[in-house]
Amino acid sequence: MVELDQYRYKLNEFEAPLEKIKVSLDLDNKSKRIEELEAEMEAPGYWDDPDRSQKGMKELKDLKDAFEEYNGLKNGMEDARTLIEMADEENDTSLVPDVAAEVEALEEKLEKLRIKTLLSGEYDKDNAILTLHAGAGGTEACDWCNMLYRMYTRWAETEGYSIQTLDTLEGDEAGFKSVTIQVNGENAYGHLKSEHGVHRLVRISPFNAAGKRQTSFVSCDVMPDIEEDVDIEINDDDIRIDTYRSSGAGGQHINKTSSAIRITHFPSGIVVQCQNQRSQHQNKDKAMQMLKAKLYLKRQEENAAKESGIRGDVKDINFGNQIRSYVLQPYTMVKDHRTNKEIGNAQAVLDGNLEPFIDAYLNWISTGQTAK
Repeated sequence: MVELDQYRYKLNEFEAPLEKIKVSLDLDNKSKRIEELEAEMEAPGYWDDPDRSQKGMKELKDLKDAFEEYNGLKNGMEDARTLIEMADEENDTSLVPDVAAEVEALEEKLEKLRIKTLLSGEYDKDNAILTLHAGAGGTEACDWCNMLYRMYTRWAETEGYSIQTLDTLEGDEAGFKSVTIQVNGENAYGHLKSEHGVHRLVRISPFNAAGKRQTSFVSCDVMPDIEEDVDIEINDDDIRIDTYRSSGAGGQHINKTSSAIRITHFPSGIVVQCQNQRSQHQNKDKAMQMLKAKLYLKRQEENAAKESGIRGDVKDINFGNQIRSYVLQPYTMVKDHRTNKEIGNAQAVLDGNLEPFIDAYLNWISTGQTAK
């Protein structure tokens, strides 16, 4: 049957990208590492160190998951070929829809695994800390900041990530002047690094009595949540630590005490804030961790070998510097200006459908491009 020949040909086309995925996954070295870890776990005293054993178990799981995903694809392709041969031999046209579904599912899994192999940066596996700052546009920009906050939280929930709000500064009339969230889960930073930059909204503003189109801007800063103690020394004379009363939700205690922390680093101009931990001490520890991570990234950026692999420069939050435009009037469209990826259903994107843009970005940087 012609349809079966087409699906057979399509399966054959999967072989080359699957082989590239195998090379990218480096399965031979992963197999050796699995043997090493399993031998370490059998050694006396290994489980007496909780931190070491937990890290070992996580690494072992990640290694085995890579094998499972690859073998699942390989076996799925063999099953699909068997189904094609069965339908061909018996001339059973009723099996064609089943074959189509199998091949389509394999194609989706293949692309998903291929994209995952692109997440090989030093911090791609880490949690992500994402900060939104309203720019030009006044109340409209604050509302746009809130819309983006909703978009990222929706995306994170869909992907199975957990979200922790670290800091909020509400707008005078609506939305946020700024908001910082931590997205927790494997490869959170690897995915969200694509969002770093200025986001532009064009719509008829509900805050404009004249009903005119208005353009607003919000900057999105994304950094990995580097948990280990990075090699950064901070002199006490180089920073100012301010305490203030938390402005967001959090219960009676958090709103009655000055538990929120703002740290300003004078040499770099970096400012970090945290208000939603349980105590001033915890807020200070988290803010200091964020400052060290930012300074570490800044130092890494100055190294020419890595400057394009971690994050781009934050540009002015106004015209001409946007990485992505969201147009709601007179037509609907979302366009990424780096990859030229476009989607006509703007509402779906604002509801969290970011994967097409994330995938396009990862493909874009894998070709040797650098983030603007």
